[in-house]
Amino acid sequence: MLLDLIDNRKLYIHFVGIGGISMSGIAHILLQRGCKVSGSDNNLSNITEKLEKEGATVYKGHSKEHISNPDFIVYTSAVSDDNPELVAAREKGIPVVDRATILGKLMEEYEYSIAVAGAHGKTTTTSMISLIFNNAKLDPTLLIGGELEQIGGNVRTGRSPFLVTEACEYKENFLKFRPYAEVILNIDADHLDYFKNLEHIKAAFSNFARLVPKHGWLVLFHEDPNLLDISHTLSCNVITYGFEEGAQVRAENISFDNRGCPSFELVYRGKNLGRIGLTIPGRHNILNALAAASVSLIFDIDFNTIKDTLGMFTGTHRRFEIKGNYEGAIIVDDYAHHPAEIRATLEAASNYPHNKMWCVFQPHTYTRTKFLLDDFAESFYQADKIIVADIYAAREKDTGEIHSTNLVNEIKSKGKDAVYIPDFTGIVRYLADNITEGDLVLTVGAGNIYQVGEMLLSRNF
Repeated sequence: MLLDLIDNRKLYIHFVGIGGISMSGIAHILLQRGCKVSGSDNNLSNITEKLEKEGATVYKGHSKEHISNPDFIVYTSAVSDDNPELVAAREKGIPVVDRATILGKLMEEYEYSIAVAGAHGKTTTTSMISLIFNNAKLDPTLLIGGELEQIGGNVRTGRSPFLVTEACEYKENFLKFRPYAEVILNIDADHLDYFKNLEHIKAAFSNFARLVPKHGWLVLFHEDPNLLDISHTLSCNVITYGFEEGAQVRAENISFDNRGCPSFELVYRGKNLGRIGLTIPGRHNILNALAAASVSLIFDIDFNTIKDTLGMFTGTHRRFEIKGNYEGAIIVDDYAHHPAEIRATLEAASNYPHNKMWCVFQPHTYTRTKFLLDDFAESFYQADKIIVADIYAAREKDTGEIHSTNLVNEIKSKGKDAVYIPDFTGIVRYLADNITEGDLVLTVGAGNIYQVGEMLLSRNF
């Protein structure tokens, strides 16, 4: 069988889209196993640079010339069928396999593979679990959807039976995984370029939950109405977390400091284990911490390790990341690209000391902007000033059906101050001319909007 080949340490594997956060992690693991690895990506980064230092050959851009004679090719869902490297591979008869299938195969090799799923919060929760397991000396293998300073990147190769990874629902890729334990943080309407509607999304998550073996564990957010029906159809162990009575893992006596960072008492099955303080802001991060704590308690990790790790967790790259100070204004970057995520980010920011709150938003994909337009317009209510950049196309093509000006007009119809500025240089100059000391500026989106903050701080405009 093709996938059994990855047990062979002398294979040559080519990755189409090697710079992707998950693809690069898999490439790293296979390099550690002694495989020969090459790959291509339209955008080179510090991640691809690290892979090159580890021995991978990385090409900028995609070309049939990059395909020599690999044993097989791995590709990401962001790559289209007409990609020249995929076309060349099929013409040469080289086996081609998608990223999720390879990751599912890797998960089978670990007795305790833990998959973190949900519309929002996956990277933060996966990072929290990863650090707790690492600090508990469990020597886990980690695949994180963001860069985590404490492990020096997005991946760590361990030698124990534990693997922790994110599980993305896009194109139902997570149904190819083989988890012992799962976390489902929430279910929301997203990826509507693939899913037909919310019911389709709920069905996918329900099928994902059924992958957990009878002796395995499923961790669910108690208060998400879209998760209510899932646990009733399963034979595995289920543990719930949340704020309300009925959740087995709860946060009680919540308070916030003057920067919006919460602390709370962790209650497990009615027993108060002690108080935990977070150094990252927002009520949503209490839920992420509860999910991480729930997984840790399943594996009998002691409370002090959980508390100490969560207390020192400073977040992953691009999750409420404080970038610097410009003329007395604080610049923050965040990956939020869905209305629910924007609301959570701006709510967290509202507790941060500031005069005016600026939100510089780059919509991510045309379909998401189109289908969730009204929800997006409603999500900026905490911001005083909103700047909208051009839509970041990602894997899509512009059909002309939706534009950033449509979003700006909808935001204005809600009574908010919004302006459309297409290019980053224009945005940076507008900010430099208008922000004042004490303001809080957030660059928000899953594309390259973070560059606005970097340009402003470096005075590169």
